[in-house]
Amino acid sequence: MNYDVIGDVHGQHDRLVALLRTLGYQETMRAWRHPDRTAIFVGDFIDRGPQQVATVKLVRAMVDTGAAKAIMGNHEFNAIAWATRDPDHPEKKLRRHDQAGNRRQHAAFLAEVEGSPLHAEIVAWFRTLPLWLDLGDLRVVHACWSDAAIERLQSHLGYGGALTDELVVGANRKGHWAHDAVETLCKGPEADLPAGKSFVDADGKKRTKARVRWWEQAPAPAAPVFFGHYNLKARPAPAGPRHACVDYSAGEGGTLVAYRWEGEPALRKTHFLWV
Repeated sequence: MNYDVIGDVHGQHDRLVALLRTLGYQETMRAWRHPDRTAIFVGDFIDRGPQQVATVKLVRAMVDTGAAKAIMGNHEFNAIAWATRDPDHPEKKLRRHDQAGNRRQHAAFLAEVEGSPLHAEIVAWFRTLPLWLDLGDLRVVHACWSDAAIERLQSHLGYGGALTDELVVGANRKGHWAHDAVETLCKGPEADLPAGKSFVDADGKKRTKARVRWWEQAPAPAAPVFFGHYNLKARPAPAGPRHACVDYSAGEGGTLVAYRWEGEPALRKTHFLWV
């Protein structure tokens, strides 16, 4: 099987259409398809960009018709938490609405769907997405492939590798056994900044921790690992012989990237395509 692994779209529907066309996909029977390839989306379909619902509908149609596979990104996880009541505090949601940074990060999506039946429908679909894909000869995760986190979660997942209701709640509770595992897979490991140091991220949130390039210290995996999340800025290229990030900041005006995988165990920069 040949796969096209597509990076974080972040509401850039028109750019996704342009990338699919570049990759040789055509829209037939209400979904974009390729005669002999399957797309894999690494998550983060929403937030930031101008075409939230259109992006989700396109990706979902491809998944529903078997033209693509998709996993959950941290923005889908956050959207689930935003819409899910806290069982211990029913008047609140798992992701706090009274924190300005949370709403600002989610604003583009909420502007299109907040309070509508479509909002609930999209979040319900997000909850069907697995946290990772292990297809034997290649692996896909949103932020960080961690054997320890995967082993911790594996036996507790629902149908198709999706988060159960209990895991959704637990993953939003610091101190719960599921919290660090889900955070690692969806958001990646982070390191504390020196005391008194901070920065403001692309969503306007103040951060006192910085993302770690985990793949630089990771042992060589048994199969190539593809991931998104890291908003890279350079010309697309493998992060290592068997590691490839496909997030090149499409949500911030960068390029929307795909890697055309054809079974090669060692990844090649010539297999990246982008718009």
